[in-house]
Amino acid sequence: MPRDLTEDDLETRAARLNAWAEGRSAQEILAKALEQEDIGPVAMVSSFGADSVVLLHLAAQIDPSLPVLFLDTQMLFPETLTYQREVAQTLGLTGVQVIRPDPKAVLERDPDNILHLAEPDACCQLRKTEPLDRALAPYGAWITGRKRFQTGARAALQPFEVEEGRLKVNPLANWSAEDLRDHMDAHDLPRHPLVAKGYASIGCAPCTTPVKAGEDPRAGRWRGRDKDECGIHFVNGRVVRGNAA
Repeated sequence: MPRDLTEDDLETRAARLNAWAEGRSAQEILAKALEQEDIGPVAMVSSFGADSVVLLHLAAQIDPSLPVLFLDTQMLFPETLTYQREVAQTLGLTGVQVIRPDPKAVLERDPDNILHLAEPDACCQLRKTEPLDRALAPYGAWITGRKRFQTGARAALQPFEVEEGRLKVNPLANWSAEDLRDHMDAHDLPRHPLVAKGYASIGCAPCTTPVKAGEDPRAGRWRGRDKDECGIHFVNGRVVRGNAA
């Protein structure tokens, strides 16, 4: 655990920070997270998905060199890869690190790239959870773009959490979909090209579909399966199968 802090230390820190965060802006919460130097380095994890540009924009205003971990599962839409480069350049983000799955592990466990068809959880474990675990090893805290409105599992999301011995920060926890749109409009931020085609939440190409009017924004993720998270995130210490954004 970074800087020899105990789980209790971090839980106490998170509770204090959540009390402080009441009524604070996302920008203030993000800046506060970056001040927690005693717990170790801080990184942001971003999918460069449908609304990821909002949090990336806020980060760029504070520290454009902030490490940003981008998981290239090697099954993403080509549009996402292009968008990632465009956003990083537009916002001047210099700390983007592209994280990929271990080639040897992929060769052993998914040589034909069809694992997602039979075992989507195992595919997410191989291509998302394990690479992110390795990438996060040096960090004492990480920042995500999760929001309470996204799924039922996120409804009680707090700005500061503790997970696996790290502080986890959700600056946009109480933002609405309208808040996100307003911020993108106000700052003329680039949109992911797939949003205009009905993709409200964007993950890997084989497991993401457009959503219909009135559907939950994440309804297009793993459609037809009892799954709405990819294993990157936890709820009350339990793995719940989605991405950082």
